[in-house]
Amino acid sequence: MHIAMIGAGYVGLVSGACFSDFGHQVVCIDSNAEKVASLNNGEMPIHEPGLAELVARNVDQGRLSFASDLKSAVNEAEVVFIAVGTPSRRGDGHADLSYVYTAAREIAGALPDRAVVVTKSTVPVGTGDEVERIIREENPAASVAVVSNPEFLREGAAIRDFKHPDRIVIGTDDARARSVMGEVYRPLHLNASPILYTDRRTAELTKYAANSFLATKIAFINEIADLAEKVGANVQEVARGIGLDNRIGQKFLHAGPGFGGSCFPKDAMALIKTGQDNESPLRIVETVVAVNDQRKRAMARKVAGAFGGNIRGKSIAVLGVTFKPETDDMRDAPSIPLITALQDMGAEVRVFDPVGMEQAKKVFENVTFCDSAYRCAKGCHALVIVTEWEQFRALDLRELAAMMACPVIVDLRNIYSPEEVERNGFLYCGVGRPKSVAY
Repeated sequence: MHIAMIGAGYVGLVSGACFSDFGHQVVCIDSNAEKVASLNNGEMPIHEPGLAELVARNVDQGRLSFASDLKSAVNEAEVVFIAVGTPSRRGDGHADLSYVYTAAREIAGALPDRAVVVTKSTVPVGTGDEVERIIREENPAASVAVVSNPEFLREGAAIRDFKHPDRIVIGTDDARARSVMGEVYRPLHLNASPILYTDRRTAELTKYAANSFLATKIAFINEIADLAEKVGANVQEVARGIGLDNRIGQKFLHAGPGFGGSCFPKDAMALIKTGQDNESPLRIVETVVAVNDQRKRAMARKVAGAFGGNIRGKSIAVLGVTFKPETDDMRDAPSIPLITALQDMGAEVRVFDPVGMEQAKKVFENVTFCDSAYRCAKGCHALVIVTEWEQFRALDLRELAAMMACPVIVDLRNIYSPEEVERNGFLYCGVGRPKSVAY
């Protein structure tokens, strides 16, 4: 099939590349001419494992291309996907749908007589209705069906998630659109990936409900971690104990510095606003957002607690600044409020991240950027692990202890055994686990 993908950002680029790998003819359209030129030169705008190779293979085989000319690509397409950004709107937290609506207007004038337009961007309930209204208003002659097809991709594992999904949600009441979408996803359906056909509004709400529920699990285990520290319990064992219950499951029960990234914070906030607008407040989700916001900055107090509450004049090494491993995404990363709070307390901050340094330089001021974990730690009073990159799981603890001014590790991801760290001469502070005695 011929597919036009409007937007070559994270969702559009990954989806377009995967669709082309299925054998579809895909054109990714982006208004940013510089990005299009870079993509045509094989340069990826994001860090995602395996993406560069996937794109290169399908470009070489003539199934994937990139362009700025929306009209010709849409006119030849059987299916047009909208995969533009929907960031939180500044000031009120609602999803900013301006990019979606602009795309709808531009698509309308270029559509063939019969077309299926698919909203893959994460959008609030009712957005598909407005997209359809805009297209019909701009092009009354077109026979168009608007479908909701939310994405469920994890950054760092997006290609696998796309090709081996837990489910594919397709929201439409149009029989022709349902048939077309079935053909688009036929390669996955042959692999027995479940396709859930539902109405458009249900599909839109499903995406927000899924992300908000996962965010709730994270906030819940983080609060249990705080209680575990107070009562002398081990949150990792608690998480295993409850996670072995099939009704709960073990995923997203890892205590840490709070959730971040491009999805959970903005999607939870957008769902809250939808609830408020419809006089159906989501009190649990409201609390989740509030707890998570408070937690990120509270992690700086955990660092200070290793020094009796005073880190003025101390040098703190921060390992990992992206919101999760295997991505360079800094959006709403827990490292941002953490580092800001450390600086407010008078500490000097040094940072290292395996792939996020260029993005970090756009975010942080008055920090020292280092090119390795060991150079970051040298001469520092504390080492803080914020992002659980594989590279940080087997550091030479004896070497670190010898080069640091004060051997303190604050492990916000619990990737080390307290006994192992303390055996190498460190004071260790994890999350929801017994602590060493503070200096």
